[in-house]
Amino acid sequence: MNHDSYPDAHIRAILGEVKVVAMVGASANAVRPSYFVLKYLLDRGYRVHPVNPGLAGQEILGCRVYGRLADIPEPVDMVDIFRNSEAAGAIVDEALALPVRPKVVWMQLSVRNDEAAAKAEAAGLKVVMDRCPKIELGRLSSEISWMGVNSRTISSKRAPQLKSGKFQKLGLRQTFQGGD
Repeated sequence: MNHDSYPDAHIRAILGEVKVVAMVGASANAVRPSYFVLKYLLDRGYRVHPVNPGLAGQEILGCRVYGRLADIPEPVDMVDIFRNSEAAGAIVDEALALPVRPKVVWMQLSVRNDEAAAKAEAAGLKVVMDRCPKIELGRLSSEISWMGVNSRTISSKRAPQLKSGKFQKLGLRQTFQGGD
């Protein structure tokens, strides 16, 4: 896999099949990126297990925080790494040691570790590096274009009109969810 560029279909397939996410490096600080990515994923129906040894046993957004991946009581589909590039190798090793391996290792923006990626791919896992699932979900659903951001998605469909007093969101399949 070329980790410099990912086809939209590849990212869409990953985000569509993943249901349970372990977020390594999750923060309880509401201004940290991991906090609002956690909130966004929860709002989109993903089950997220925050992993942070310093906060183990506490809760973030109603989710129990675990000290390590092995402490999570259910198999996870994706390990989302909110740590630096050097830490990614040890996190991939921990993920590969789980009794049920995740399907995906996702490294957040500015996190890239080609050696860890090669090890995960050799074990049959999909790897995404230097990307954010929140941004990718927003871009692929065209939700991000509501804010005036170029999503690189061209469509002849009219953008959905916001209805006052209602929360609306689009899904990966370009279907409208919410409103009425």
